[in-house]
Amino acid sequence: MSRSINKVLIFDAWGDYAHFRRFYTTTSPLTFPIPPRTALCGLIGAIIGKEKENNEYLRHFSLNEASIGLRLLKPVKKVMIAENLIDTEKSPKSFYNIKRTRIRFEFLKDQKYRIYFHHTDEDIYQQLKENLMNHKSVYTPCLGLSENIANFKFVGEFKVKSETTREYVQINSVLPTEKIVEKQGIKLNFGVEYFSIKVPIELNLDRIVTKYSNIFFERTGKPVEAKLISHYWNIDYTSGTNENIVFIE
Repeated sequence: MSRSINKVLIFDAWGDYAHFRRFYTTTSPLTFPIPPRTALCGLIGAIIGKEKENNEYLRHFSLNEASIGLRLLKPVKKVMIAENLIDTEKSPKSFYNIKRTRIRFEFLKDQKYRIYFHHTDEDIYQQLKENLMNHKSVYTPCLGLSENIANFKFVGEFKVKSETTREYVQINSVLPTEKIVEKQGIKLNFGVEYFSIKVPIELNLDRIVTKYSNIFFERTGKPVEAKLISHYWNIDYTSGTNENIVFIE
């Protein structure tokens, strides 16, 4: 999906633990290795104060309006933690009669992400910019579950430029596989760990997934050298460094 973009907001978010539940797991909740776009919408919505009640925040982050990119700043690392869940279906007569079930949860440990954001609604864009600059959040930001509280830091607002090439280009962000050339689209290098996983991209107000996408990334956060079938975005930092990203679409 292509639109005219000339600037993006960039911020880093991190936390001790993260859990982005895979929808098809039951007794042992597993996590996606990276936050799906839907989770990033929730994080941004919490910072600017979009209501979670009735999933109202989802109305503002459709693929037609919000462009969101993601970069791994730390390697994907997982741990298993046992948690005691309380049976809330029955009302016990006393505290001592509460039924608990111990379930092993898979968590991501010590994760840090760089998030790129643009929105067609200038009011939403400016509200996020203001809150990031002042390190202000309307609701508590979290990485998936509410107990996985996140911190964040504004990196800045930067100009971006659309670029195209038929050659391999280093992409710093995760990228949808549909944007990669089908044959020899990835330049394989030694010492890297490539992964691709199917994740939800967009939800409607009933929290029904309207689009999935296979996302390709390198587990430790190294750039991926890829040939793309469409454009990518070049970010020129004031420090003289550059990043190439692809938005999650």
